[in-house]
Amino acid sequence: MADQFDLVVLGAGTGGYATAIRAASLGMNVALVERDERLGGTCLIRGCIPTKALLHSADVFETLRDSERFGVKGGDPAFDWGGVQAHKEKVVAKMTSGLATLVKHRKIEVVKGTGTLTGPRSVDVDGRELRGTNLVVATGSKPKRLPGLEGDRVITSDEALSIGVPKSAIVLGAGSVGVEFASIWASFGSQVTIVEMLPTLVPLEDETLGKELAKAFKKRGITCLTGAKMEDADVGDDGVKVTVSTNGKTETIEAEILLVAVGRAPVTDTAGLDAVGITLDERGYIKTDDVLQTTAEGVYAVGDVIPTPALAHMAFGEGMFVAERLAGKNPPAINYDAVPRATYCVPEVAAVGLTEAQARERGIDVVIQKVSLAAIGKAAILGETAGFCRMIAAKDGEIVGVHFIGPRVTELIAEAMLVVGWEALPEEVAQLIHPHPSLSEVFGEAALALAGRALHTG
Repeated sequence: MADQFDLVVLGAGTGGYATAIRAASLGMNVALVERDERLGGTCLIRGCIPTKALLHSADVFETLRDSERFGVKGGDPAFDWGGVQAHKEKVVAKMTSGLATLVKHRKIEVVKGTGTLTGPRSVDVDGRELRGTNLVVATGSKPKRLPGLEGDRVITSDEALSIGVPKSAIVLGAGSVGVEFASIWASFGSQVTIVEMLPTLVPLEDETLGKELAKAFKKRGITCLTGAKMEDADVGDDGVKVTVSTNGKTETIEAEILLVAVGRAPVTDTAGLDAVGITLDERGYIKTDDVLQTTAEGVYAVGDVIPTPALAHMAFGEGMFVAERLAGKNPPAINYDAVPRATYCVPEVAAVGLTEAQARERGIDVVIQKVSLAAIGKAAILGETAGFCRMIAAKDGEIVGVHFIGPRVTELIAEAMLVVGWEALPEEVAQLIHPHPSLSEVFGEAALALAGRALHTG
């Protein structure tokens, strides 16, 4: 006899556990299937949380090392990699333990094992059959690997979390994963070279952010090769040699390790999707309709297994949306243009809405204002005046995109998210007074400039 539930969720990462928790809070009987020992998926265990813990340790180390420029004599600081790892694991343990407690409090049944769809609304978990009135696939993603590129000296983000600090590293790919690990290792003294095939770093963002990040990285001693193609790689026991071509010129780079950071692939190979007629697109993502239902009736998908932005908070939103629909609510459609993006390298990068190129592709006649952090008092206090806020609006219309680079800008993007999501006009935002001195003034000043009322900028 199968165990019956209102909802069976495959995968306890951010998308899966958000679906389960919201559904349970709305009175549904929920089973949450997870093959890892801990709940939380990539974000809590192998992604967002541990990576940002390492980035914070790196930031603390750099602050101590450079403290004399603020009049504080801190001596000659050293880092203890074992202690750095212990801090990371402590944070991960706290978050996963808290999640387990929350899931238990919601009376969600956690079923450990690999879940495989065996028929309409039926899941096998290592021999135990679960049946759900509805199913949600939230099996997440894994780092992409390149065929033929193997060896102990070739790693992905999974391995990069735990290895020691390399003396030198080549980072293949300049998306968020690539630039964050490049930033971590550079802070701790590694010689880092980034190889990116596209013209700028963080290539999914507005190109002005990528160009500014490259300048900042160069000052930090990070070599950035953009518009560059890896032609060959020789992996040995002691390191790697990578041949790269850029603008018709070829060079060979040597390093201790090669981090492959060329994106993530959806995990769909063990879920038994064929058994219920779920269709994948050409890249292996699950196809869904506008309410995130797959091609199998009663089976939904959220998070990294569908071709929406691969962001943990995006998965939260998708999971809650599906749970509320299944509970008979009528949640508004997700506005993907209003989902913020944050990259935690040094300097930080954050954005929401359309890039300039995307806006023009949609036929929007844009007006743009860019305000440098050099005009902002709090940035001068922090000693970090490189960076800017770039605000894009439709001519005589709403703000459609906001793009930041600089210190702590991942904490500023939430205000911009509200402005873009609510389709605010520059004149409306310009009426709001920002606290002084604060980094948020760069956002306020950009809105003032768009409204023709610039105060601290020309």
